[in-house]
Amino acid sequence: MAESPDVPESSDFADAEGGPQVRRRASLGRATAIMTAGTGVSRILGFVRNAMLVAAIGVNAFGANAYDVANRIPNALYAVLAAGVLNSVLVPQIVRAFRREDGKRTVDRIVTIGLAIALVVTVVCTIAAPFIVRLYSDASWTQEQRSLATAFALLVIPQLFFYAAYTILGQVLNAKEQFGPYMWAPALNNVVAIAGLGFYLAFYGRFTPDADVASAWTAGRIAWIAIPATLAMAAQALILLWPLLRGGYRPKMVFRGPKGELKTVRVIAGWALAAVLVEQVGVTIAVKVASAADPTGASPWIAGNAAYFNALMIYLVPHSLVTVSLLTALGTTVAKHYAAGDIDATRDDVARGLRITATFTSFATAALIVLSPMLARMVLPTVSVDEVASVAWVIIALSLGMVPLGAMVLVKRVYFVLEDARGIFFIHIPMTIAWILTAYGAMWLFQRQFWTFGVALGLTVSNIVGLSLRAGGLRKRLGGLGGRGIARVHWLSALAAVVAGGVGMLIRVYVMPNVDEASSSPILLGGLVCLVVGGVMALVYAAMLKLTRVEEIDSLLGTVTRRFRRNVR
Repeated sequence: MAESPDVPESSDFADAEGGPQVRRRASLGRATAIMTAGTGVSRILGFVRNAMLVAAIGVNAFGANAYDVANRIPNALYAVLAAGVLNSVLVPQIVRAFRREDGKRTVDRIVTIGLAIALVVTVVCTIAAPFIVRLYSDASWTQEQRSLATAFALLVIPQLFFYAAYTILGQVLNAKEQFGPYMWAPALNNVVAIAGLGFYLAFYGRFTPDADVASAWTAGRIAWIAIPATLAMAAQALILLWPLLRGGYRPKMVFRGPKGELKTVRVIAGWALAAVLVEQVGVTIAVKVASAADPTGASPWIAGNAAYFNALMIYLVPHSLVTVSLLTALGTTVAKHYAAGDIDATRDDVARGLRITATFTSFATAALIVLSPMLARMVLPTVSVDEVASVAWVIIALSLGMVPLGAMVLVKRVYFVLEDARGIFFIHIPMTIAWILTAYGAMWLFQRQFWTFGVALGLTVSNIVGLSLRAGGLRKRLGGLGGRGIARVHWLSALAAVVAGGVGMLIRVYVMPNVDEASSSPILLGGLVCLVVGGVMALVYAAMLKLTRVEEIDSLLGTVTRRFRRNVR
């Protein structure tokens, strides 16, 4: 992909006036479409991968919960070192560096130091694996289950280094507006992992509840589950070297530079790291609550930490397909405008991003709530009806936070563009408190089958608190955001989503067949139900927004129809 996306003749986000605004919108639409395509392919492969993993180790099961805790370690550390700090911090700083004549050295230094820190942390955490497993697991876990989780952790924690490498190299690509490779690389990850799981299923067969005991987990079984996952992450990171070199950037190890060169990066990254550490306190406690619900998997209708992971994976699909793709492209644009001192353009981009994300996330919320049982069955075709239901309820609780999540992520990225990571830190404290209180409230007030539902609901409450606080601070910094226009789009989108959701629920309950009671393939039938019900919901939702004159729906519909016509030709 070229460093600067070309402007298509018929812009996906064009207006009548033309000029720079049209070019900005066209570039944003094109970049978002490229990233959405890559993320979509990766997610489809990810569902295949997850279905194979569930076929191998189950969901609400002894081995599945142990593997989930082990796999959370590199993911949590990635959230601390990469997703939480590097994703938001690096793009604005790299954009500024590339505007200087000596900026290449600064970027090389950021890459070198970032990878060095990631390597040290990876080694330390691998050595400390037993302690970290104990931190994430509930006290009710047996020693055998902790030992199994530790064995998995020793093999999957090295993924952390490759997570960091993928993020750092990817942010260099994003800063140069080479968005495609960063979003397509996870597809390679899933291909490698699928191959490894295929070998596992061929050698050891599918999961059976009666064989889900500690003695059945031999060294070979553990290795075939964990090692391919780590190799897959390595492939995802290393493949980015090719587009970097092709785009003209050749990384060079640079540890030293002018005094104070990275002072701003250190300050922002320090506050960002502190914010994510606070967030991870909430993650750790939430996982402990979920892992306490039914650690051995004796009751398949009780959702545990593995069920929470599967629900989270489904919930994040619409967010990663559209919202993250849009915000990744928009974040680079906002960084450029702010670096050039164009506050008006910065404010317009943020306001427009909040409106467009609302039109999509409102519909996604309704669709996930209505279709949650079918989606869970499609993604987990080998598990029982009770396990599907347990995952579906968690999806519903998470879905209630879809709208504030999309807006909150956008606002957070703008905070980093404004170099106000300190504000992010202080906002994370009440967010984490809200999550913990909701999770423990469910644990104290409800029966075990609702504990993980409470964890998911706590994340939704946390997102709402975070958005309320972040949006208020950003409005002061930018001199307003066009609050009335944003509020209007949110309220009308919510109304349209309620109507579309009601129509979809009526069709699902009274017209379409029950996926679990049908004799045909649950994947094919579930896909048919989702296609029909989701299609009708989308038509109703779009019609409602057209009737209420929500202009942002035209941008979304224009993108779909234009790309459909191009594909037909």
